[in-house]
Amino acid sequence: MAVREARQGGADAGVRGGGYSGGRDTGHPAGHRVGSGDGHQGACTCGDCPHGAREGHRRAVAAFLRRRDEFAAGRGLPAAVAHSASASRQWISEELAQSAEQVAERGRAEGQAWLTGLWRRTAAAVAAAVVLLLLGQALTAVGAGWTAARTAGLAAALVTALSLTAASWFHRAKGGVLAPLIGEDNRLSTSRAVAAAWVLFVAYSVLVLAGRLAAASRQRERDALLTGLELARGAGVVTVLAVVCGIAVLVRRVVGLRVLGGRLQKVRADRPRAADLLTDDAGRGTFADIQYVATSAVALVFAAVRLARHPEQLPDLPWGLAVVVLVSGATYLAGKYAEGGRPVILSVVRSREAGDLDGPIRTGDDIEIRGAGFVPPGAQEADRLARMVVRVGAVHVHVPLVPVPGGFRNPTDTLLTVPVPADVEPGRVEVQVVTAAGMETNRYAVDVTE
Repeated sequence: MAVREARQGGADAGVRGGGYSGGRDTGHPAGHRVGSGDGHQGACTCGDCPHGAREGHRRAVAAFLRRRDEFAAGRGLPAAVAHSASASRQWISEELAQSAEQVAERGRAEGQAWLTGLWRRTAAAVAAAVVLLLLGQALTAVGAGWTAARTAGLAAALVTALSLTAASWFHRAKGGVLAPLIGEDNRLSTSRAVAAAWVLFVAYSVLVLAGRLAAASRQRERDALLTGLELARGAGVVTVLAVVCGIAVLVRRVVGLRVLGGRLQKVRADRPRAADLLTDDAGRGTFADIQYVATSAVALVFAAVRLARHPEQLPDLPWGLAVVVLVSGATYLAGKYAEGGRPVILSVVRSREAGDLDGPIRTGDDIEIRGAGFVPPGAQEADRLARMVVRVGAVHVHVPLVPVPGGFRNPTDTLLTVPVPADVEPGRVEVQVVTAAGMETNRYAVDVTE
């Protein structure tokens, strides 16, 4: 039976089989091209090395898209199931589910290879930042002359860069210096990133003062530098630092409790992305995250300018700007409390094609489950859509994947269509949906007749 077309859900993932390129047998996995010294080269697509993981995943997704569109157009069906609409739908769904799971494995391998090579890129970015600081100091020193404050700033940058590079190497298998910023769902955490930026800035400021104190030769100068570390000089910065660090800890606790309490659905990502700082799990931009990052970035720039103008004390962040950051943090925290929600079934009706007679729900009929929250944010890929299950009485029914050109029309976030299996006993039965995140909906009672 056909499924009523609803809002398209699901991203593209999956392909059948582990090999994706032809050629003679070399004793290596399909797609692995052997170069000099029998090593993995940049053209390798076996997925067993960083060079081939991305290319193998890209080719697997492209192959799946072709196969999905073939099924959507009615091609590629074996003659044994082509005569039955329900059998065709079930066969297509099983084929796509198996293909999607294999490409999901390719995606996870590509994500791990990306994390493994990330520490080198972060180390290079840190080194580039030190070079840019040196160039900036050299240009601004023209005419004004080189000062002890410039030397202290450069020395503090070198110490910070070496520390970050060492941390990147020790965590090279988990994303390098970004490892502490990656949440349990394998996404970059906005709250941790903002807190880490403030921690690094305050640590750099203290190192600048320490460098100037070590180079100071007069007692009066040393006393002035020690006075610059007093709380009254940097109360605004210290307050903001305490609040953003507290928000990072509290958000982790809030999200964990909401997931365990069944009030928030979380699906693990294949790998972290920079866009995670500004978007939700589904990749949509969120106001709470964007305003928190933007406000904190503006405040950091202002504090950096204050440090450059007055390197003899902690940056004097005005209370007005500090309060703006605190309000932004409170908005972000409130957004975390407000996001999510349990999936819910609102109604269950018999699916009807054009020309069908009206009637009760019988075994073998398709039913439409209408509600909200069936597809969690970040679960639009085919392998995750295939994990959705509907309990009809005591029978577990896997939600079939129904392809259309460009995506899937079943399942969607607000509508699922499943058949009522013959094993369901006639009478009053309860229907319940289990999402890809493992969360269960409410139970909805329906009457099934013979």
